[in-house]
Amino acid sequence: MARLNNVKADTIRVGQVLKIPTSSGTNPNTMFIYTVKQGDSLYSIARKYNTTVDALKDLNNLTTNNLSIGQSLRIPEEYTKEEDMLPPNYINYTVKKGDNIYSIARNNNISVDTLIQDNSLSNTNLSIGTILKIRVPKIEEVEECFGVDYTPLEDTSTITYIVKKGDSLYSIANSYNTSVSTIKSLNNLTSNNLSIGQSLKLPSNQINNNQTNTYIVKSGDNLYSIARKYNTTVNSIKLKNNLTSNLLSIGQKLII
Repeated sequence: MARLNNVKADTIRVGQVLKIPTSSGTNPNTMFIYTVKQGDSLYSIARKYNTTVDALKDLNNLTTNNLSIGQSLRIPEEYTKEEDMLPPNYINYTVKKGDNIYSIARNNNISVDTLIQDNSLSNTNLSIGTILKIRVPKIEEVEECFGVDYTPLEDTSTITYIVKKGDSLYSIANSYNTSVSTIKSLNNLTSNNLSIGQSLKLPSNQINNNQTNTYIVKSGDNLYSIARKYNTTVNSIKLKNNLTSNLLSIGQKLII
């Protein structure tokens, strides 16, 4: 604009008439306001809304890449796909012993790059107890919030078992009336070694009907995320635990 009007930025006078380019630039009426959250960066915001860091800095008169939680940023709406106008929904996941960034991404059906970006991780190393943001489908989360239970498609031939301290392939096979070789084949295992928190597929047609799991509700849990973790449904958990609503309390015991 300074070049177009042959002026310097610090010499503009009150009442001075300026030429405004109409073939380029961003109309302020086609912007929306984004509030910076913990873990955000200019790079992640620009990538989320299909724009560039330079465009955001220029639009918001930023001289550095530093952001503050709660800061308002103008986002050029013309760059934004309609389906991406709202940021993703997240659940919290607490890193357990045996977890790594690849297993967490795989178990939650997201990419490692997405997990790194959403949590502003500088490397792939994780510490036990770290809380990660995990993306979940927008439609399912909204439906559950309004009281409509989402029922995921289930593989009726298998169930998912989470390895606990003291487990072995032999003890799991014995408890679920199957064999070590069957479990290894279902899970493409080349050894008998297991990790705490590891997910295993077990044949459901050989499960003892009385077999149940007890789950302790943690911060960030909801019925949808627990149901997905154990390959069951929200309705099933509510029926087994005589729940009349979707509300959960930290420390609450659930029969799965």
